[in-house]
Amino acid sequence: MVKLTINGREITVEEGTTILHAARENNIYIPTLCENEAVAPYGACRLCLVEITTARGRERLVTSCIYLVEEGLTVRTDTERIGRIRRMLLELLLARCADSEVIHDLARQASVTRTRFTKQTGNNKCILCANCARTCEEVVGVAAISLARRGVDREMTTPFNEDFSEVCIGCGSCAYSCPTSAITLEDTDGTRVINWPHNQMEFKMKACSVCGKYWAPEKQVEYVARTSGTPLSDYDACPDCRE
Repeated sequence: MVKLTINGREITVEEGTTILHAARENNIYIPTLCENEAVAPYGACRLCLVEITTARGRERLVTSCIYLVEEGLTVRTDTERIGRIRRMLLELLLARCADSEVIHDLARQASVTRTRFTKQTGNNKCILCANCARTCEEVVGVAAISLARRGVDREMTTPFNEDFSEVCIGCGSCAYSCPTSAITLEDTDGTRVINWPHNQMEFKMKACSVCGKYWAPEKQVEYVARTSGTPLSDYDACPDCRE
């Protein structure tokens, strides 16, 4: 176990815990957008920055979602300096994704009502956190989408920026992991449509042989059967109708 202090409170957490999770376990709020327990820590949005002082007296700013606790560490999550940096980050996010309700909510919590920066268009709520791509690769094991290009042209996209990704199975994990709803999915009349910020794909759904309900994309069912080594016929019925 590791003992540290967060905002004047002495707490004890397990070794290997990040500052962000240590704070959460003790009901101490640190804002974040990109943190996702399903994938490896990444530190993309930077909103979870905190000030620390190590046991040896070294002071610095760190990203709390990737920095592990240390014995004797002192953490400050709400100093004037941190507040100033977070407000600047939120102004930048407001300029990038002016149509994101999530970012507007976070901005209001920090008393940010406008941005001084030129508002961008065409980003479609995407903050380039890569949660979608990392979930697709690390959790699903497919890697159907990724971040491409550099600088101001950087975007999340499919291979060759086409409305097609050969390996995508339509599972929708990217949509569930997106913190700003930049990715959406909709199931209608036996078809699943996934909308990414700059691309769209459609998938044929599999109907249950018992109740007739469409329950999963056919490509996802085929992928699960193939990777698990089970017969495709095992998935003729939906989970609710299987014995």
